[in-house]
Amino acid sequence: MKNRNFYFSKILILLAGILWGCMGLFVRPLNDKGLSSWDIVFLRAMLTTIFMAALLLIKDKALFKIRLRDLWCFAGTGLLSIVFFNLCYFKEITITSLSVAAILLYTAPAFVMIISAFCFKERLTLRKIIALLLSFSGLLFVTGVLGGSGVERLTFSTIMIGLGAGLGYALYSIFSRFAIERGYESYTISFYTFLFATLATLFFAKPSAVVGAVTSSGTSLLLAIVFVLVSTVIPYITYTLGLKNVENGQASIIASVEPVVATLNGIVWFNEKMSWSVVLGVVLVLCGIVISNIGVSKNTAEVQ
Repeated sequence: MKNRNFYFSKILILLAGILWGCMGLFVRPLNDKGLSSWDIVFLRAMLTTIFMAALLLIKDKALFKIRLRDLWCFAGTGLLSIVFFNLCYFKEITITSLSVAAILLYTAPAFVMIISAFCFKERLTLRKIIALLLSFSGLLFVTGVLGGSGVERLTFSTIMIGLGAGLGYALYSIFSRFAIERGYESYTISFYTFLFATLATLFFAKPSAVVGAVTSSGTSLLLAIVFVLVSTVIPYITYTLGLKNVENGQASIIASVEPVVATLNGIVWFNEKMSWSVVLGVVLVLCGIVISNIGVSKNTAEVQ
């Protein structure tokens, strides 16, 4: 059973990465409707909170219960991670290509490994480091930073906003692990994460503009609902479930399939360039994911 849970958890994390990679397909159309980065973060958080509240009511009302002394865990996932990460990432998507945004976002595994080594005593093994370097090198090729023409896009502001997204993304794994170790379920963590995020972004977004844009047509409403389900509700639940049985560092490498999916979406839907460097980069990222999973003991990898 432990072995089955271990491998199933990896699949859940991989699914989360794939779905997160589709985020740009929704952010750009929403931005075209006049919504700012803050507005989109608020929309995402608000609708996710509503969806998760309905799910908890149906599944088990006891999942709403948390201890006041653990509020900092959810403030961490909701404010320091979701709000900060989304604001940086959505802004990044609007000022550069999906691929450049993805490479800077995926400095996150390095942040996760370093922080987890201190907070959770996760070992920085040679296998992890090689997998991380392979994945990151692959992303450099995917984005054209190596072997392409992506260098001119990397302005100082682009780099700083992208690194902010990477750090914020990493903090979700860290604070979620703290919450998991305190006995909270994935559904509870997701609900309070986005409740905190909704309350925080309420002061910076324009709720009336968000409601107006979303309800302007049936297509807009459908876009918002699918956006929240595909890029938020489902992947955050599956990723947090996966963290129960997979180390933070390994999970972050598995989820690095996200920028590959984001880049492919950029090529297919937004006419971004396809070149030999993209193909090589995709191969390197996938090799990094495979290496991160080779030789991992099912028993030792099981997170208690």
